[in-house]
Amino acid sequence: MTNQLTITASTVEPALLELPWGTPLADWPNETIVSLPKGISRHLVRFVNLSGRVVAVKETTEAMARREYDMLGNLARLDAPCVDRVAVIAGRRDADGEPLPAALVTAHLKFSLPYRALFTQVLRPDTATRLVDALAVLLVRLHNVGFFWGDVSLSNTLFRRDAGAFAAYLVDAETGELHEAGLTPGQRAHDLDVARTNIAGEIMDLEAGGRLDRGVDAIEIADGIMSAYASLWRELTEIETFDAAEAWRITERVERLNELGFDIGEMSMSATVDGARVSIQPKVVDAGHHQRRLLRLTGLDVEENQARRLLNDLDDFRARRTRLEGDEEMIAHEWVTRVFEPVVRAIPFELRAKLEPAEVFHQLLEHRWYASQAQGRSIPLAEALTSYIDNVLRFRRDEATVMGPPTDTMAIPLVTDVIATRSPSIGPIDWRDLV
Repeated sequence: MTNQLTITASTVEPALLELPWGTPLADWPNETIVSLPKGISRHLVRFVNLSGRVVAVKETTEAMARREYDMLGNLARLDAPCVDRVAVIAGRRDADGEPLPAALVTAHLKFSLPYRALFTQVLRPDTATRLVDALAVLLVRLHNVGFFWGDVSLSNTLFRRDAGAFAAYLVDAETGELHEAGLTPGQRAHDLDVARTNIAGEIMDLEAGGRLDRGVDAIEIADGIMSAYASLWRELTEIETFDAAEAWRITERVERLNELGFDIGEMSMSATVDGARVSIQPKVVDAGHHQRRLLRLTGLDVEENQARRLLNDLDDFRARRTRLEGDEEMIAHEWVTRVFEPVVRAIPFELRAKLEPAEVFHQLLEHRWYASQAQGRSIPLAEALTSYIDNVLRFRRDEATVMGPPTDTMAIPLVTDVIATRSPSIGPIDWRDLV
C-alpha cells in the first residue's frame, strides 16, 4: 500500500509511512488519534501522533492539499503567523483498491486552542473582544505581506495566550492568495467584510447554544474587527505631515510602532522646498519588535506581549543590579539564570502542560502584584510562586495537549531546558535572588 503513496514533505518523516493511509480518516484507530479540541472545518480533520509529536491530518482533494501546502510554505518564509506544514499524502487507496482523498498534514501549534475551547462555560464580553482584536492584528500582518485570506473567521484561526491578550495564527489557508504587489483597498475591504459576517455568525451560534454571556452583542463584537483593523492599518501605513521644527515626531512615530510590536526596516521622508513641512511614511514594517529583542538577549522565543512583559521585568532587574548597568547582554544572562530559570524549574512536572513557561511567568507577576496590593507589602517572588502554584496553576486545565488520553506529547520540553543545554555556565539556583 505504501508503494502507491506519493508523499511530499518539508522534512524527512519516516513515521509518516506508519500511519494507516489505506483507511479512511474517519475510521482510524483510537490508539492513533489524539483527542484535542478542534475548530469547525468543512473537511474532516483529526489529530494524530507522529514520532512523539501531534500533527493535524485533513482530508481534501490533492490539488487543494498541494496548493495549501505551498501557501503555508510561502507564508512561513514571510514570517507570517500560521501553522507549519508537514506533508501532502496523495495516491491513497483502501483495501479494495478504491481511491481515498488526499491528506494535508500540518504541525499542531502547542498551547493553542480554537476559539470555542477558550472558555469553559460561557463566552464573556472581554474575552470575545480580545479574540477579535487578536484576529485584527493577524489580518493586518497577513495583508501587510500581500496575503488575501478569502475566508477570515474565528474558526480558521488558532489562539495562544499572550500575557493577558491572545495571539492569533492562521490555520486554514486553502482559500488564500499571495500578491507580490500588495493588496488593493477592495481586497482588504472584502476580507474585512467576510470577517465581520463570519464572526457575527460564530458568536450567534454560541448564543444559540447557550454559551454566550449576557451582555454580549454579536454584531457589536463583529463590528469591533473593523475599528481595530482600521486603527492598526492606519498607524502602520498612513503618511504623516508636520512642521520641520517638529522632527521629534519622527521618533515618536517609530516608538509608537515599536509599542504596537512592529519594527521599521525603512522610512520614506520628503520635505517642501523651503523646508517648512516634512512628510513621513514607514516602509517594510515587520511584527515582533519585542520578540526579537528578547530572543537576541535571552534566547527565549515567546509571543509579543509576553516578550514585552518579560523585558519589563528584565529592566526592573537591571535597575536593582547597578553594578551591571550598561552591559545589557550580561544583565539579560543573569536575569535568565537567577529569575526566569528558577521560576520555570520550580513548576512541578505534572503541571508543566498547563501553560507555556512565558505565560506562567507573566501570570506569576500578576499574582504577585495583586497579592502585594492585598497585603500591603512587597511579596518576594519565591513566596508568590508557591502561592501561585498552589492556588492558581494547579486548578487550570492543561493547554499543551489538552482534553485527551495521555500521550507522549504531554512531556513538553521547556524553553529553559534548551537554554540550559546550551549554557554550561548556568550554575545552581540561588533562591535569594527571587525577591
